[in-house]
Amino acid sequence: MSTRHLTRTDDALIQLDQALRTLLGRPRVTERRNPAEQFEDVDLSEDERRHLGRLMRINHAGEVCAQALYQGQALTARLPEVRANMERSAREENDHLAWCEQRMAELGGRKSLANPLWFIGSFAMGALAGLAGDHWSLGFVVETERQVEDHLDEHIAQVPGDDRRTQAILEQMKADEVHHAAVALEAGANELPKPVRRAMQVVSKVMTRGAYWV
Repeated sequence: MSTRHLTRTDDALIQLDQALRTLLGRPRVTERRNPAEQFEDVDLSEDERRHLGRLMRINHAGEVCAQALYQGQALTARLPEVRANMERSAREENDHLAWCEQRMAELGGRKSLANPLWFIGSFAMGALAGLAGDHWSLGFVVETERQVEDHLDEHIAQVPGDDRRTQAILEQMKADEVHHAAVALEAGANELPKPVRRAMQVVSKVMTRGAYWV
């Protein structure tokens, strides 16, 4: 049986399907279980639930951005192995997306109304990073994951000690982000210039603050 090679048009249609699944449907996940399943929920005050729900909304919006970044980068990646790594990382980020959505619903929260905006902007940045070259694109992954790791630490510090369901999700997400950054470094990531890193931090702050309220 002959193997069909995907064209750029095929790739674009696949990315469109994944985008629609991210924003409107059920994204394709990996074989992993939700790490929160092993813990019982606890009684939280109304203020705690509201705040934690908004933190999970930020994380959910962040995963929407991560999906868009990886999809944009995979679309413009030159080397097949780089594209394959991007696609695997994107699938694992889908796990995060599903876990955040479930926990957010349990806390009585909702998705960010600006998710389509976050997605479009992040996809454009990912595609531009890919066009700059695979090693720069991988460097973009490393810096993104480092910044996500930092904000996850901030969120973990705000979770009540007995809320193991939320903690388990955030801790597994952090471990995955560290792994994704390590994979990108091993693949030959270039360190991004300082002005680019600063610009990424500014964009990240706009997204996190916006997602907390909208």
